[in-house]
Amino acid sequence: MRNTLAFWVLIIGPVWAQPVVPGLSHERHGLDAAGQGRVLIEELRCAGCHSGPVKRKLGPDLSGVGARVEAGYLKRFLMDPHKADPGTQMPDILGMLPEDEQDATAEVLTYYLKSLSKEKFSRAKVDAALVGEGKKLFEKVGCITCHAPGKGVGLKHVPAKYGLGSLSAFLFQPRHARPSGRMPDMNLTRDEARSIAAYLLGPKEIKFTELKPDLAKVQAGKLVFRSLNCTSCHKLPNQKSQLKLPMAELTAGQGCLAEKPDGVPNFHLSAAQRDAIGKALAGIDKPLPDRLQVQHTMTAMNCIACHTRDGAGGVSNAMFQHFGTDEEGLGNPGRIPPTLDGVGAKLRPEWLRKVLFDGETVRPYMHTRMPQFGEAALAHLPPLLEKVDRLPPVTFPELKREERRPYREAGHLLVGDKGLNCVTCHNFNGKPSPGLKGLDLLTSFERLQPSWYAHFMRDPQKYRPGIVMPNFWPGGQAVRQDVLEGSTHEQLRAMWHYFSLGRSARDPAGIRTEGTDLVVADRTRVYRGRSRVAGYRGIAVGFPGGVNYAFNAQNGALTALWQGEFVSVYWGGQGAGNFNPKGRAIELPQDVAFYRLAKPDAPWPLRPVMTKENPVNPDPLYPRNRGYQFGGYQLDKDGVPTFLYRTGAVTVADTAHAVVANRLTGLVRTLRLEAPKAETIYFRVLTGKVQKLAPGQYGTDGLKVWVPEANALLRGQGEAKELLLKLNLPKGKSECGIRYELLR
Repeated sequence: MRNTLAFWVLIIGPVWAQPVVPGLSHERHGLDAAGQGRVLIEELRCAGCHSGPVKRKLGPDLSGVGARVEAGYLKRFLMDPHKADPGTQMPDILGMLPEDEQDATAEVLTYYLKSLSKEKFSRAKVDAALVGEGKKLFEKVGCITCHAPGKGVGLKHVPAKYGLGSLSAFLFQPRHARPSGRMPDMNLTRDEARSIAAYLLGPKEIKFTELKPDLAKVQAGKLVFRSLNCTSCHKLPNQKSQLKLPMAELTAGQGCLAEKPDGVPNFHLSAAQRDAIGKALAGIDKPLPDRLQVQHTMTAMNCIACHTRDGAGGVSNAMFQHFGTDEEGLGNPGRIPPTLDGVGAKLRPEWLRKVLFDGETVRPYMHTRMPQFGEAALAHLPPLLEKVDRLPPVTFPELKREERRPYREAGHLLVGDKGLNCVTCHNFNGKPSPGLKGLDLLTSFERLQPSWYAHFMRDPQKYRPGIVMPNFWPGGQAVRQDVLEGSTHEQLRAMWHYFSLGRSARDPAGIRTEGTDLVVADRTRVYRGRSRVAGYRGIAVGFPGGVNYAFNAQNGALTALWQGEFVSVYWGGQGAGNFNPKGRAIELPQDVAFYRLAKPDAPWPLRPVMTKENPVNPDPLYPRNRGYQFGGYQLDKDGVPTFLYRTGAVTVADTAHAVVANRLTGLVRTLRLEAPKAETIYFRVLTGKVQKLAPGQYGTDGLKVWVPEANALLRGQGEAKELLLKLNLPKGKSECGIRYELLR
């Protein structure tokens, strides 16, 4: 939809009348009715009029509203907020008055509010050239997560409400106007704010209303402002709010909660919202448990639009396409903000505050920005997260003086390309990795709590699902048994000590790699980066003896095999390293390798292909919508990787070993599968001019494969043949072996 409709479709927004809290529109917010009601009580600012345990939240600062908002729109909004801005949290105040008084009251209020600002409202012409750039930024930085068409906060009213200058200023520093409001600071530059403002306003010029000075109307408006108790939500000098019935004494179905409120503000609540608030009021004097308070805050602030926690939230399929990255090789972890499960145990309290309140980031490759809601809204969250998130403690005692050097040297070795090769995917001390540009390793000590670091390193996939980082200590056993006697704890301690050295830490081997050719010595070598033979999430594996292959982690397919030298790598200051096979590679398809076909002759789900003529991805959810999910990989003691992934409900452990013997050069590939129930899936082995050579033997140009003949299915004609394996999986574990022979 975003590629075919004009930008005006986006800003039409939802047409409902009830107040909108974006987090409650999420399909997985995880709150029961009472929990939803509590969020509504807080976000609708019920504490402005009713005393109780709920924190009072102020509405927008009105001291500068005269310069910010067009006078005609302001009057229309005061007359009927939900008609002027569908989904607004502002109640209809003037509806309490007799109908013949409402227009005059709205007019004097408008005069009064406009008088609060010495600056005048100006419309300014929108530069059409900025509109397209603004649209890109609107989606790129994350505005669309709260303002999604049809579900989020509507933006139809924006062109009538703002001028280019006032909207740009608001987007640049939104908390100046709404210090405790929902609108966060997205860390926009002035130019970015102006571009997004231009997109939201559009190129069409709209006339605005000029108010002639009228002191009598200003004074009348001031009195009305006070009499309507507007100060319950909007703080102004020398104006005090008037508290009414305590919150605990409110009755469901009456007052503001009545189906047709009379003599009270009308929020235009839906039946479900009224019911939820009623259920929340029944237990309003009971404090929320700490963990539920975290969930409540994440829903109210719509953190769940980007983050998951305790099974709630997460980026929806509809929103997935709007999350981008400069490091495609990192996969979803490079574009989707991290889970917040255990974040209170993960980040040091001071770092968590930097993230929440200072906009600190260690993922510059991620396009979506962390919104800044300010301490007024989230000051309670860091200590709360630290309290509820606990991990079994792991300590790294201070090293004695005589221990420091051997541990420092061990850490230096393990991080470098002669050890665990962490620098293939991580920057170090501001220096770019030769491969992917993941988090700078030297931020680890400053950011992370040692217990979380120790648990994460033992099982990265558990704490960051989908991460491409391998497990170097599978099952608690160190891959490098030659370092610190193979002790997992001591190796992790050594790396932690090495990171603690900060900028004084000596560069690990490989961070300043000279030349472009990577060599395989006496140990299997793994390199991650982009490649024409393996896509954005390519992983090259080279064995001693000169057998090499490439694996596409994006789709779960073995995509190339070659003999001889390993790879040539090109990298620059930006982006992941590009690798290309040194030898002539036999290339295999980069589509998903496993799929549950409805019938044997059903077409295989091919990856979408983009061309210069058709540059837009027609299926951005591929291969996720085909059941594929990458689960990382593990290395054995020789550095041989086992790739872990899922196809539907079936998990796959995929290991290949080189064979160089008896005139045979190739791979033996073992697929270990586990299914929760018996089912049939298909594995796509070869495509192209595939020929059957003998029972269980099939070949293409330069390549021969051995497969279980009973499972083989050769279909298609000419150069469009496919060799599939029909896998009738039992419940539980099973295994399938395939052998590849390189003929050249």
